[in-house]
Amino acid sequence: MKTLLVRKGKSKFVMGIKPFFTKKVYVMERFLSLLLSIILGCGAMASTLKAQTTVERELRRLNAKIEREKVRTDSLETQIRILLPELKNALEATVHAKKQTDSIAILLVNRINTLHNKIRILEDKAEYTDSTNFEILSQLVMIENKIITLTNSFTEMYNLKKEDLYTVKNAKLSAIEYKKLYLEYLGYYQNSDYNKAIKGFADLVLTNPTHDLADNCQYWLAECYYASKNFKRSIIEFEKVFSFPGTDKDDDAQLKLGLAYQSMGNIEKARAEYTRLLDYFPNSEYYQRAKEALKKLSVQ
Repeated sequence: MKTLLVRKGKSKFVMGIKPFFTKKVYVMERFLSLLLSIILGCGAMASTLKAQTTVERELRRLNAKIEREKVRTDSLETQIRILLPELKNALEATVHAKKQTDSIAILLVNRINTLHNKIRILEDKAEYTDSTNFEILSQLVMIENKIITLTNSFTEMYNLKKEDLYTVKNAKLSAIEYKKLYLEYLGYYQNSDYNKAIKGFADLVLTNPTHDLADNCQYWLAECYYASKNFKRSIIEFEKVFSFPGTDKDDDAQLKLGLAYQSMGNIEKARAEYTRLLDYFPNSEYYQRAKEALKKLSVQ
């Protein structure tokens, strides 16, 4: 019984003190929770302050850099303000110089074109003068050849007529007739009737190619073509003169070959024919003439 009362007393005490402890525990929990919040808040504030300090430091650094760049910019602007007038003057001077250079260049181009045109006119005049001089020289050469040829023909006619005075009366008629016809055709040549002369000399050569005057007929036949300015045909006929044995017209024909080629403008062939005359006919009366002709051709 006594034991039961004791247990009941303890139970009432416990039941009485339990709410007190429960309230204390609750208060303690709230206090700890608040303290934890304060501690966490302080930590966050410390982090915020640290971050703010870092940002402020960075801002100060950037501001300092901006100030330095501003100083540099101001310095550059000052230099530009100083140099700008000089650059402007230099640019204006360059533009002015370029205008003067362009003007001078245009003037020079016009002067060069004018000189070029004058040179072209002078070249044309020189070419015309050279052509005229060459033509005059060619005509003089032909006139000289004509004079020499006519002189030779008259000399030949005189000698033949002189021989006729001493011809024996019983000489063959054919020979006399041959000589008579020869002189007749030579007269045609001297009177510039070349067609009749060509026909006559050709007939005589064909009639009796072994006659003493056959080589002369062949030579004067070639001379007729040369005088007619048929130089190609004259060259063919002059070359036939060399086929007559013992002819005395070989050096004459050789000279005329050079003259014919020269008249055709074939300077190389003309030079070769003149050289052949010097080589094969050193005692010819035309030796000096061929030598002078070669000298003139070498100048050309």
